Amino acid sequence: MPADNAAEMYLPHFVVKQKLTMMVNRYEVSESDEAGNPTRLMALAEQKRMALKEQVTFFSDASRSRPVFGFKARRRLDLNAGYDVTDEGGAQIGFFRKDFGASLLRSTFHVEGPGYAGSGQERSQFYGLLRRFTDLAFLPIHFDFLDTEGRPLFSVERKMSIGDRYRVTVPDQRVDFRVAAAVAVALDALMAR
Repeated sequence: MPADNAAEMYLPHFVVKQKLTMMVNRYEVSESDEAGNPTRLMALAEQKRMALKEQVTFFSDASRSRPVFGFKARRRLDLNAGYDVTDEGGAQIGFFRKDFGASLLRSTFHVEGPGYAGSGQERSQFYGLLRRFTDLAFLPIHFDFLDTEGRPLFSVERKMSIGDRYRVTVPDQRVDFRVAAAVAVALDALMAR
């Protein structure tokens, strides 16, 4: 792929780790090696539980003094809500939304960014259905996002475990890491409902 089509902030691999607290979900986003071992902290985020309008801001460090990107729902309490992903200055760098109708059997999301559009779906319909009808929080979550021509954009994988740790692989250089990180956090936050 030509370098001029590469995203402003491209990372081929990173991990998202969730830390649970009483009122907020906290996420650490770290660059990683190919094996999924964190190598450099990229951002920290908090998501308020039970918010009427979903908004998550990612900060450069634990002091939360510098927001570096975020995502925000376009409307309140909308099952097909769209989310704008914005950079540090508030400019839109991407968009995603859950496809409620397609998600009845297998969760499906659509994603857009500069030079690409595509969708992602749970890899396993079995685990998707099992998650809907049981309260087993440790089930694996695997999403594969493909562009409109069927080429891989990125994937988000959580192994079967108690702690939420997602490994994100981004083979398409057009995908800004901030968009993929926002989608990975949203998958965790939105699938917990």
